[in-house]
Amino acid sequence: MPTTPSGSTRPSEPEPHQLREMAESFGVDPERYDRTRPRYPDRLVRRVVEAGPGPDVLDVGCGTGIAARQFQAAGCRVLGVEPDVRLAAFARRGGLEVEVATFETWDPAGRTFDVVVSGQAWHWVDPVAGAAGAARVLRPGGLLAAFWNTVQLPPEVTEAFAAAYQQVVPDAPVDLRQVPQGAGGRRPLSDKAVDGIREAGGFGEPEEWRFSWEQSCTREEWLDQMPTQGLLTTLPAAEQAPVLEAVGAAVDAIGGSFTVGYTTVAVTARRTDAAVGPFGGGPGQHEADAARRNLSPRR
Repeated sequence: MPTTPSGSTRPSEPEPHQLREMAESFGVDPERYDRTRPRYPDRLVRRVVEAGPGPDVLDVGCGTGIAARQFQAAGCRVLGVEPDVRLAAFARRGGLEVEVATFETWDPAGRTFDVVVSGQAWHWVDPVAGAAGAARVLRPGGLLAAFWNTVQLPPEVTEAFAAAYQQVVPDAPVDLRQVPQGAGGRRPLSDKAVDGIREAGGFGEPEEWRFSWEQSCTREEWLDQMPTQGLLTTLPAAEQAPVLEAVGAAVDAIGGSFTVGYTTVAVTARRTDAAVGPFGGGPGQHEADAARRNLSPRR
């Protein structure tokens, strides 16, 4: 089930990072968010740690600290940057050092890092400014890794959500019936991340890593998680209720539980020694880098 309007085909739709009300709505219930949101595969965490040149990690959009705690458990020193004071406060209670700011306006105060990660949050950052900011704070050879959990639900659950949501929000910025499930639903986000990295300069060619896994989920567990999803966090409880009721009925109809298929998609790129200006590589940098790699620049 989508948590952002990234899959809409409507040409006038704003970019996710421009939807600040939605971007900063997840702190409405930090305890529920931290309790119900899926973690990230240990294989991903290990691969990022092994690919980085050292243990110093910056977590962009750290939220309640879900990914940060996983990297701490893997032996990393983690600093979080989070624009929502409510999420930041929750993460601090869990032992994470967090500074409150959007990444585009955050002041690193001369600090540098071995790895910059962003779990389920990079689409809330301007893709070019974010990549340029990551390049400036990464040490040479450092790694940028932005990753998302994509979801594949039973069609009955997806259809019930789409129909109920469309009734509650008829002018919704996304037609859920046209949003692909699974990794395809995050394709626009990962593509924008790749394009932003290329345009910003200062990185080698981006790579995409994928990790597939499954998790069983009861009716109660899924309905507990649903209010943390971006399409619902800005709705009052009275408008959430019929959507939850419809989805609950659909889960009951298929036996009261189901298996969620996840694919965690990561976009990664390694910091090079190339100079990065205040707004990335500057005009023509993307084309020049592409020419050196014998690639056509993406548009």
